[in-house]
Amino acid sequence: MKITDKPIVVEQTFDVSITELWNAITELKQMTQWFFENIESFEPKVGFETKFVIENEGRVFSHLWKITEVERLKKITYNWKYEEYTGDSFVTFELVNQGKNTKLKLVHTTTKDFPSNIPEFTRESCVGGWNYFIKQRLKEYLKKQ
Repeated sequence: MKITDKPIVVEQTFDVSITELWNAITELKQMTQWFFENIESFEPKVGFETKFVIENEGRVFSHLWKITEVERLKKITYNWKYEEYTGDSFVTFELVNQGKNTKLKLVHTTTKDFPSNIPEFTRESCVGGWNYFIKQRLKEYLKKQ
């Protein structure tokens, strides 16, 4: 991901209330069911920081998240970077009440280039990852609730 890349935008409508969707994206117990199972802590509060490690094909990715904006039931933004690599970004989850349904709009914006020699940092990999998490994992998780 490079700062010259357009932000990644993934939108999905879910057949749940805005409160149910908000809880799924902000409560640790629920996040570990559909997002990253090894998130150790999470609080939807500005200034909250967490770190957890994901390994893929022999590479270590220590995720560093810091909450920068919270509007309960509407929006949460966090700074997203990695301990081992250069690069910086922000991820925003925006919720819109649509009566019986709730729309989620995820926007991932790069603010400092990530290394181009790491496959996980290509735009295509990131788009695929967000589509997987939002349109598959989160959707399947919410259907079971």
